[in-house]
Amino acid sequence: MRTALTELLGVEHPIVGFNRSPAVVAAVTNAGGFGVLAGSAFTPEELDAQLTWIEEQVGGRPYGVDLLVPEKFAAGDPDNLIASLRAQIPAEHFAFVQELLQRYDIPPVPAGTRSFDEIAASINPAGATALLDAAFKHDIKLFANALGAPPPELVERCKAAGVVVAALVGQAKHARRQLEAGVDVLIAQGTEAGGHTGTIATMVLTPEIVDIAGDRPVLAAGGIASGRQMAAALALGAAGVWTGSVWLSSEEDVANQAIKRKFLAATSNDTLRSPTRTGKPARQLRTAWHDAWEAAGSPRPLPMPLQPLLVNEAWQRIDAAAEAGHEGALELESFFIGQVVGSFTQVRPAADILRAIAADCERRIADLAALL
Repeated sequence: MRTALTELLGVEHPIVGFNRSPAVVAAVTNAGGFGVLAGSAFTPEELDAQLTWIEEQVGGRPYGVDLLVPEKFAAGDPDNLIASLRAQIPAEHFAFVQELLQRYDIPPVPAGTRSFDEIAASINPAGATALLDAAFKHDIKLFANALGAPPPELVERCKAAGVVVAALVGQAKHARRQLEAGVDVLIAQGTEAGGHTGTIATMVLTPEIVDIAGDRPVLAAGGIASGRQMAAALALGAAGVWTGSVWLSSEEDVANQAIKRKFLAATSNDTLRSPTRTGKPARQLRTAWHDAWEAAGSPRPLPMPLQPLLVNEAWQRIDAAAEAGHEGALELESFFIGQVVGSFTQVRPAADILRAIAADCERRIADLAALL
């Protein structure tokens, strides 16, 4: 299959696989797609090491990096960043989270667990620049940005290095701003998607963005985990698909087995958009965690990065306890996931998932052609 995306990136299948697990990224790329690593959860040193490992696996095949660069975020004192940000978190929020953990009897953080404070505090243009410094030590082919238009200096740097710049958009006005910023590829992410999303469905959003994009390729994202859904995206004018949630059902994904079992048991009705993990609306699996935050008298979630600073340790505790089978933690355990979670039936190798999507898409297109 040849599209504007396969020509631009030099790949066999117009399928982008986005995941935080380097093994998923490598598997997608090696199977003929284009793997993209979610880089914001790493320190610059860790990102450098992860990209080195990916390159060892893919043997020169193309891959990319995605970073969170929000336009709106709480600012702190650069000389004492974490402490100054934590000082902005109201005492009632700390008390609420501690009471919730106590109610479900969640054990302390396991010994040796690192703090995510530094990473949460670095979700801003300066933090993204440091990660981009690490990424540019490697032969990345694409840089993707979420949560707003990338700063001009990031775009200029990518252009100078010959790196394709992509951006996720959830509304037509976002697409116009991204085009003005100079991005090369627009990713029309519908509300069905996992993680940070808007409220417009993929079926409506994709053709709107295609009409705005002109000669620049558009990828459809949100609600795509099968060849049928990919064929629909191509019919809407997309040059390919950006997939995320489906890789959480892969063997290579690093999510713990407790949450993967919850994914397999979930329906498409079991997700919601909530700001309670990041400070911005993000689709995730609904659990007792969200019920508690929505209850009467609960505090309102804080803006990014204050909310991650508030809850990241709690999630480390919940994840570790859930993996060990702790009953209370299993009630709270959640992760970012799209509505396609309802289609998950088994955990498979990432390469098998990609090949199945591509083959089914080709069959669907052939079936449609036979109708004429």
